[in-house]
Amino acid sequence: MKRLFIILVFSFILAVSSFAQEGMWLLSQLDQLDLNKKGLQIETSDIYNKDKPSLSNAIVILDGGTASFVSSEGLLITNHHVAFTALQRAATKDNDLITNGFLAKNRSDEITAQGYQAQLLVDMKDVTNEVLDAGKNISDITEKENAITKKIIEMTDAISKNKEDITANIAEMYNGKQYILFVYKTFKDVRLVYSPPLSIGEFGGETDNWMWPRHTGDFSFLRVYAAPDGTGKEYSPDNVPYKPKVWLKVAKDGLKEGDFTFILGYPGTTTRYRTSNSVDWNQNVNYPFSIKNFREIIDLSLNLTKNDNEGRIKVSSLVKGLSNGMKNYEGKVAGMKKTNFLQKKKDFEKEFSSWVNKDQGRVSKYGDIFKIDDELYGNLAKTKDRDLVFGIFQGLASTQLGIAMRIYGIKYQLEKPESERLPGFTEKGLQETFNNLEYAYANYFEPVDKALLVRALKMANELPQDQRIKGLEYVFNDKSKTIEQFVDDAFNTSKLKDVEYTKGMVKLSVKELEALNDPFIKMVASMNPENNEIQMNGLVFNAKVTDLRKRYIDGLFEWKGTGMYPDANRTLRFTSGNIKGYSPADGVMYSPFTTLKGVIQKNTGEEPFNVPDKLTELYNKKDYGRWEDPNLKDVPVAFTHQCDITGGNSGSPVMNAKGELIGLAFDGNYEAMISDWQYDYDLQRVISVDIRYVLFVTEKFSNAGFILNEMGLSHPN
Repeated sequence: MKRLFIILVFSFILAVSSFAQEGMWLLSQLDQLDLNKKGLQIETSDIYNKDKPSLSNAIVILDGGTASFVSSEGLLITNHHVAFTALQRAATKDNDLITNGFLAKNRSDEITAQGYQAQLLVDMKDVTNEVLDAGKNISDITEKENAITKKIIEMTDAISKNKEDITANIAEMYNGKQYILFVYKTFKDVRLVYSPPLSIGEFGGETDNWMWPRHTGDFSFLRVYAAPDGTGKEYSPDNVPYKPKVWLKVAKDGLKEGDFTFILGYPGTTTRYRTSNSVDWNQNVNYPFSIKNFREIIDLSLNLTKNDNEGRIKVSSLVKGLSNGMKNYEGKVAGMKKTNFLQKKKDFEKEFSSWVNKDQGRVSKYGDIFKIDDELYGNLAKTKDRDLVFGIFQGLASTQLGIAMRIYGIKYQLEKPESERLPGFTEKGLQETFNNLEYAYANYFEPVDKALLVRALKMANELPQDQRIKGLEYVFNDKSKTIEQFVDDAFNTSKLKDVEYTKGMVKLSVKELEALNDPFIKMVASMNPENNEIQMNGLVFNAKVTDLRKRYIDGLFEWKGTGMYPDANRTLRFTSGNIKGYSPADGVMYSPFTTLKGVIQKNTGEEPFNVPDKLTELYNKKDYGRWEDPNLKDVPVAFTHQCDITGGNSGSPVMNAKGELIGLAFDGNYEAMISDWQYDYDLQRVISVDIRYVLFVTEKFSNAGFILNEMGLSHPN
């Protein structure tokens, strides 16, 4: 019991003085971490400084991942899988950039990364008091949360208004205990510079995904462009490479086990302070449904494109994303069950309740938390079958339906008086939908889209009587045609496959949209009452559970002290730890490094283990150049280390004790997939591609030494 208690304390209520490896820390918390005692050789002010340039000024949000500047000419480095969608959107059946890779031999050859934007943090400040004041005199929890949301929108819109390259976000920390304003400069002209072929950038594919040992060259280079005056404008031939204040320098020294490392990046979401009800819901409802759903869509997409190269390219980004998510969820469920995580959460909550019940003041503040939490999740379960299936219609039941639902939904809300609108529906959101419409069609392949809609309708038709989606009954009640025939007719009749036509819909009113008599608009309009009901239920649930989680966090602070990091929420974070292997099972010990030798040993000649001939030739000749590790006697490919990351960190720079670039984070290890819920000191590792492999492939394999020259790595004489 004593060991269990210690594990729980480290898992949920981290003391700052304990393992620095755990935690995705706010940059304002760096001085609390005693980093110099742990191995950092620079000052924390060199990492983040509000008043002068620091390493944090080199880090950007890029698509769903993170990237960093590595030259004075706006050159970015990130993961291959972060740049993958840009490759997919630019690829054609006659020019398969996904398989073959891409190299711009000069600036004029660089191609637009369609739909990509880079966001650079320019300001950050605590605005907790201002935000909370908006709801301080409101007793109803839902109304209070709505008032806070509206205040946040008002504050962020005031900052970005009439500024085409400035965006703002107010992020909630500790479930509403703290609010921090983040202001970003947004660059809308991002171009591809170099991506290795798939046989390097995605070597091992889904077989090796989340696994160690790993041999993937998961990297790509892009470039940020701006207008001559520095404004982050859309693509223009007049734009010039952006000149960042700070860019990362590549480490001159090699790596060894035990070396200190740190990461700056934008992790997505973690859930480390959730209750056992949330664990139960995800372990037994949400994750299993998503796993089954993703697997079926992947199989459907692959089967319908196996003999069609154009179709394969079109659905590749969808398949890749779903495959990654599916394996992630599978690992989470397996990890939860293997570690008996749900029961550990319940035991922890008993400890908390015991502490609460020893003081009447604490009882009045925290005594009803778990009772209310039970009720909230009980209500959620009543319509779970309908709600989960309904969610498919919002993005995974054909492109046209998803677009129709987005446009109609925003228009419907905007035509209401502002006081009656659901939070988050704005003219700005409508404009963003308009701007991004062409990218929504990038994955469009009609045979797959049709099959997705047929599948979703059949799932809806199988729902139990008390959880039917009433807005779809007109489809099922029409006995003159099958679901397949209904879908064929919808695709033959609708004009929503035409991007320009769809853009014109954005200007129409709800009545005008309905008058188009488009089958997808008709379906969305018919489903709209239930869509509103589900959205309202979600708002009520989120408002109440957020208030509850805030009180829970307050209790945890009171119980265990203030040494806690907030859950990740796509804001800039710091994590650190040492290079270290691990033991995944009894009698098994993994080294923290892999090498080019391992790449060659895995070669089968077929995807996903098809090693390019030139890479094999370089290995056989031992033509490693300056990238050979003197201890390994080989080119290092990847390494594992004890940092703490999650989705969104992909592409984050890994730095050594001197703040120099040593690699790119691209994965976690399968044995610790539960990491979004708890940190495991013994098992959790970050998998990063070694910068020496990145540079070896770039210089020796692709003859792109000019990229290294730009990074200040000209070959020594």
